[in-house]
This record gives sequence, structure tokens and C-alpha cells, in this order.
Amino acid sequence: MIGFIGGGNMAEAIIKGIADKHAMNIMASEPREERRAYLERTFTIKTTPKNKDVAENCDIIIIAVKPQDMDSVLDDISDVISEDKTVVSIAAGITLSYLSSRLKTPKIIRVMPNTPALIQEGMSVMSMLECIHDKDMGVIKDIFMSIGRLLVFPEKYMDAVTALSGSGPAFFAYFLEAMIEGAVRMGLEKEDATTLAVQTLLGTARLLDTDMSPSRLREMVTSPGGTTAAGLKVFEERGFRDMVIAAIESATNRARELGRR
Repeated sequence: MIGFIGGGNMAEAIIKGIADKHAMNIMASEPREERRAYLERTFTIKTTPKNKDVAENCDIIIIAVKPQDMDSVLDDISDVISEDKTVVSIAAGITLSYLSSRLKTPKIIRVMPNTPALIQEGMSVMSMLECIHDKDMGVIKDIFMSIGRLLVFPEKYMDAVTALSGSGPAFFAYFLEAMIEGAVRMGLEKEDATTLAVQTLLGTARLLDTDMSPSRLREMVTSPGGTTAAGLKVFEERGFRDMVIAAIESATNRARELGRR
């Protein structure tokens, strides 16, 4: 049985992916009664208000709580986590070494999914202790591939992953908000500007997914002396590239701070 500690949005996304693509028994712990009722009704799973129920009854335990809640969760479940159980953490900044120091199992995996998992278009990155067997890995890979794409990286890259793909959806959304506001100032209705901006982002992403490089696409769109060149000149003059790089660096550093335990 697969268990979730925490029944929030990301847990729901993973549960939905599993329910849509795999026949697996699922149990989730969640303190809010109305949320438990929703999960039971929507996905026909078992729920409980007690984290320990999940830890005792499930072979694979996915801890889907905020980093600041991890200590209390581990205090709650550590005495019932045996060496045959696989524990997966999706909390930003929580390291494998920290989890290993608190739990009596060598089968510990760290995964960083992102928000597009809500529509099964997520990007997840996985790191693990070296003792994980291929059989255990296969099940975990299937779970996270049910919500999008999956890569396996050494843990030393996870803070940068958190900044790029974890925080990335918010960064793209922030950029789109500014594009929409600019178009409204130029006379478009907000609804129309939103449709144009979102579809442009979707189409661009799909074009880049054909293995076209971002620089090649930029060059294709940019004609000398044209409208795109005029806009890109403003980005260059105001240090847009440097701001984006600094944002990734800042988010990476914050992930490192969260992991200092």
C-alpha cells in the first residue's frame, strides 16, 4: 500500500496520477476533516487523521508536508518506520542525510516535483541513497512518471533543481503577469491579453520541446530592427538576464538554508 502523509495539493496531484494510471491501494493522513472527506470521495482512498496510521500500514510512505513541519512528522512516525519500508520526501531542502539520521530505514528517496503535476505535466527530480534496489526504484519512478517527466540526479544538484523547476512556475507566472499588464496598458482588454499571453507561452514551450534551443527560437523570431528586437533591447538595457540569474541563485540559496539541519 502507498501512503501519503499530508493531503494537500501536491499529494492530491500524485494520488490523481496514480489513480488514473495504476491499480494501487492508497492511504493518506490529513488533519482537516473536510479535506479527508474530499480525498475519499474523489479518489476512493482510505484516509486518517493520524500520520502513524500511514507509517504503520503502508510499504511506501510519501511525506508531502512543508519543510517546517518535517520535524514534528518525523517525531510522530520514526518509531514505526522499519527497514523494509521506503520513505519518499517531497519537502524542499530536507536532505537525505537528515532523513536517514531520523529514520530506521536505508530506503530513503528525495523527490522535487513541481506545480504542473496538478495537470500531470510536472517535472520531478529524484535523488536517493545508494542502497535502493532497482525493484523499489521502479515503483517510485512509476508513481512520479504518472504526473509528468522524471529525472534522476545526485543530491548535490537538488537545491538548484528546487530553484529552477520547483520555483520556476511562479517565475513564469510573474513574467506573464507583467506581459499582460503591458498589453493592457497598450489598449488590450485583460481577458484578451491573458489568452494571448498564455497561448503564446504554451506554444513556445511545445516548440522548445521539439529540441529547439531557446537561443535558436529567439533568433528565429528576432528580425533586425523589428518589434522583437526593440523589446529585447529594453531587457538588455535593464539587466533582465542578470535579474533572472540572480533570482535562481537566491532561490537556490534559500533551499540550502532550509536544508541546514
